[in-house]
Amino acid sequence: MVMRALDRDGTTPLWRQLQGDLLARLDAGEFAGQFPGELALVEDYGVSRHTVRQALRQLRADQVIVATRGRQPRVAESAEIQQPMGALYSLFAAVEAAGLAQHSVVRTLDIRADGVVAARLGLDGSEPLVYLERLRLAGGIPLALDRVWLPADVARPLLDADFSHTSLYTELADRAGVRLGTGHEEIHAVNPTAAERALLDSPPDIAAFSIHRLGYARDRAVEWRHSLVRGDRFALTAGFSARTGYQLHHAAAAALTTAAP
Repeated sequence: MVMRALDRDGTTPLWRQLQGDLLARLDAGEFAGQFPGELALVEDYGVSRHTVRQALRQLRADQVIVATRGRQPRVAESAEIQQPMGALYSLFAAVEAAGLAQHSVVRTLDIRADGVVAARLGLDGSEPLVYLERLRLAGGIPLALDRVWLPADVARPLLDADFSHTSLYTELADRAGVRLGTGHEEIHAVNPTAAERALLDSPPDIAAFSIHRLGYARDRAVEWRHSLVRGDRFALTAGFSARTGYQLHHAAAAALTTAAP
C-alpha cells in the first residue's frame, strides 16, 4: 500500500493537511461506503494517532463526520427535511415533499387542565384544554416529539380525529373552522433527556431543536405547542440578499415559522 503524502517540511500542521486531504477525498466520493477508522488513517498517512484525532475532531466540529466513543467515524448525512423560515407551513407537508412517508403515533389525546399553559393562552387556569401528544415519524424513523394544547371550547371536535396520518391544522380547519394566521416561536438547541432520546431513537451525540410556538387565529391565542425535533433530520433555511437582508418578519407580528403542525 502506498502511503499518502503530506508535506512534513512545510508550515501547515500535519493535522490540518490531513483534514484537507480527507475533505478532498470526501468531495470525490471516495468514502461513500465507509469512512476509515483512526488506525487505518495512521497507517495510510504515516502520522501519529494524536494527529489523526486532531483532524477528525475538526471534521466532527464542522459536522462533516459523526463519531462517538468506541465507534468508527461515519460521513454525516445531510438533513432529510429542510424547512424555509418566515412562512406558515406544515411539517406534515414538508415530510411528504421530501419523499418520505409521514406517520404519527398518538401517545395522548384527551382533555385536561394546565394552569401554566392556560395562562399562556390567556385563559383562566381551570379552563379545559385539548391535549395532543404525538411521536412524528418520517420514512418510518422518529423525527419529532410533538405536544400541543388548545382551548377545549375551540378544539373539542378534534377528539374524534385520527392523527396517525393527518395535519393538526387541516383537522382544526375542517372540524372546528379555525385557521391559524399568525404566531410567535422560540427555537433553541437542546440535549434531549434520556427518555426523549429513547423515543426519538436519536444518537447520543445529536442535539435537537426545541421549538415553542404560540399560534393565533385572528386575535385569539388557540395553540401552545412544544416540538422536539431531531437535529440530524431537520434543517432550517432562510433566504437573504445584500439589499434587503433576511426576509423574516418582526417577532411581534411574525408569521408562523418553524415547528410541526
